[in-house]
Amino acid sequence: LPVKKKPRTFYSAEQLGQLEKMFQEDHYPDNEKRREIAAVVGVTPQRILVWFQNRRAKWRKLEKLSMKGNRKYPTSSA
Repeated sequence: LPVKKKPRTFYSAEQLGQLEKMFQEDHYPDNEKRREIAAVVGVTPQRILVWFQNRRAKWRKLEKLSMKGNRKYPTSSA
């Protein structure tokens, strides 16, 4: 039997703003914090867990890209 995927959760601009604000405060919210965020945003704690996982992946990717950019043009020590 094929595995049923959850339908994609679409977030409003306001919800995204709240999530981004929470992400700036803490990249790894614990279970209790995820429940609080879920209550504020209006989705399930599981959706919050997944959103933070995806946001951390995006954050790491941006960090890696910025590190590559810095190495591309090294400052001369002459």
